Amino acid sequence: MASSRNRPSAEWLDAARRSARALDLQGRLVVAGLSGGVDSVVLLDVLRRLAPEAGFRLSALHVNHGLSPNALRWERHCRALCREWRVPLSVRRVRVVKGKAGPEAAARAARREAFMAAKGDVLALAHHLDDQAETVLFNLLRGAGLRGASGMPEVGELGAKRAWRPLLSVPRAEIERHAWREGLAWIVDESNADTSLTRNFLRHEVGPLVARRFPRWKENLARAARHFGERDAAKSDAVRLLLAERGLRAPGEAKLADMLRQFERARPGARVAIAHDGAVLRVARGKLAVTEAKGPPTIARTRWRGEARLALPSLGGELRFAMATGGIDPARIPRAGLEVALRRGGERLRPRAGGPSRSLKNLFQESGIPEWERGRLPMLYCGERLVWAPGLGVDAEFAVPEGARGWRPAWVPARGI
Repeated sequence: MASSRNRPSAEWLDAARRSARALDLQGRLVVAGLSGGVDSVVLLDVLRRLAPEAGFRLSALHVNHGLSPNALRWERHCRALCREWRVPLSVRRVRVVKGKAGPEAAARAARREAFMAAKGDVLALAHHLDDQAETVLFNLLRGAGLRGASGMPEVGELGAKRAWRPLLSVPRAEIERHAWREGLAWIVDESNADTSLTRNFLRHEVGPLVARRFPRWKENLARAARHFGERDAAKSDAVRLLLAERGLRAPGEAKLADMLRQFERARPGARVAIAHDGAVLRVARGKLAVTEAKGPPTIARTRWRGEARLALPSLGGELRFAMATGGIDPARIPRAGLEVALRRGGERLRPRAGGPSRSLKNLFQESGIPEWERGRLPMLYCGERLVWAPGLGVDAEFAVPEGARGWRPAWVPARGI
């Protein structure tokens, strides 16, 4: 094993140092996932040297899945390594319950539970550039959306912990060269050669074939993942901002990821509604909205008699009226005014003189007004006749002649729905 006097190469320290600085690890406990393989051994080597200058405490966690006949030998190797490097080590022996998703998924689930239960503030993982490229390729082949194409984040969340991948931009070949140069010792998992496992198939069969035509496919996919990740982060920030504007708390990373996943996978015309903090997030035609969780609103019998503004607090907004070219003909407004009411069902509107009357449903669909908004829109009626609907305009029977001035209504929500 390497002497503590050996120093890792500058690129390792630079990559890890930048990540540590961004995370502000001063005084925190960083737990390094240690399988005993070359990737995790190199990660631990880098972190133990970085800890004094970054000011964090370091420990390691080895998860023994018990799947290999060599599992106890790997565990002993990790214990010996941590004794030599004076890094506290915890060992968790887990039971892998194989399900329909296969052994890989079952092992990941067991490992994830062990990681989440570990004491510490930050979990450091040894994923590197090759892992990122293989993850993106695997996700794309499964038909994943934007979040899947983003691969693994350098910094994410795992339960209450931060998940940190300081070597995510480093190729596997560089990691192995560093290990040989520093004289590190590691174990080799014999299952890494089993191409019946999907990731091994991609690594040993698909990867070399792609590399014959695209030698830098790993770097290119990892770079694409960063670009997709930036777009994904922008979407996440937009959701957080929208919720903050409505006075709602921000969701955790896992729930936010689930929200975005549902929004991305929604088919055209699908109704997506996600409850959160007493409200409901909805999406239709690419539009994201926050609505109240309770049922359709009601408004008391209200009449408009020429006011410039008419507050409708139960709908969270007001109707505004201005005299301008077009709009409702004042001569067609009865002395008692126009009734303000919600949609009753079966209404029709004639948008143009001489044209046919159309159902509100069809007009709303053509105008792109989401279904959840339609039952919350105040409309103007003259008796049983619909005079005006938000987003659709004035019925031709009640409109002023072309070029004349009339009342132009507008529905203004207090906060964007």
